[in-house]
Amino acid sequence: MKKRKLGSTLLQISEIGLGCMSLGTEDNEAISTIHAAIDAGINYFDTADLYDFGKNEEIVGKGIKGRRDQVILATKVGNRWNNSNDKWHWDPSGAYIKEAVKASLRRLNTDYIDYYQLHGGTIDDQYEETVYTFEELVKEGLIRYYGISSIRPNVINRFVNHSSIQGVMMQFNILERRPEEFFPLFEKNNISVIARGSVAKGLLTNNWEKKLSTKGYLSYSEHECKETIFKLTQLLEEEQSLHSLALHYLLHHNVVSSLAIGARNKEQLLDNINAYYAKPLSTKQITQIQEISHFTKYEEHR
Repeated sequence: MKKRKLGSTLLQISEIGLGCMSLGTEDNEAISTIHAAIDAGINYFDTADLYDFGKNEEIVGKGIKGRRDQVILATKVGNRWNNSNDKWHWDPSGAYIKEAVKASLRRLNTDYIDYYQLHGGTIDDQYEETVYTFEELVKEGLIRYYGISSIRPNVINRFVNHSSIQGVMMQFNILERRPEEFFPLFEKNNISVIARGSVAKGLLTNNWEKKLSTKGYLSYSEHECKETIFKLTQLLEEEQSLHSLALHYLLHHNVVSSLAIGARNKEQLLDNINAYYAKPLSTKQITQIQEISHFTKYEEHR
């Protein structure tokens, strides 16, 4: 599997990563999926302390045991569960980040995190404190690099201009092209995109009709979804699928370093891998996809 550089770091991460949130809480199946991913050449694993109250990090830690040197490990911080574990609140304070990173290291059973991400953010945050804390953690060797997971333009611009982030995780797919607004900015600053939601909740797979909701998807009505997806299927050539088209459209952007795609089991993982190895898109297909789909900008948080 091909790898791409993360930002200006020394990290080479697989073009397909494993978004670990979908793994569930059954240890054996989840660990088996993690091992299958590593065997397939996937080295980027993305989790968060929020997922399953930390259980997800624990499972990832078990899954990479004995194979830590084969893995680029990413996790996130900022959403703080209360003592009852029934709701969380936003806490990007330095004190909490220092507390949370140690808990994540313990659950992941590792001495360091390759890529630590702020899991959200608002324009009202004391970002200087957050950035200072991340920089301290780098100096202490607890994390190697840091980034953010956000779709808020004001937050993204602030961190691009006032920190050393190496990447931004964003929901990005053919039906959600708003992130493309920022790609010139990211390229100028040598910042990578980690894409999540690559197949739009299954709408960009062969099972799209079963996944279609009467509510549509983001700016698309149900009718627009049907119409757009049908047009996309008309672009397919031999050895291509809607699934492969969805993945290869994202990867044609050089600024995208990895697609963090979820998989509940090895079967779903294999579906993603097979789509990745399908016939790439032509320049003409890329242009046609862009003509068929919407390109809009974020209206809020500017």
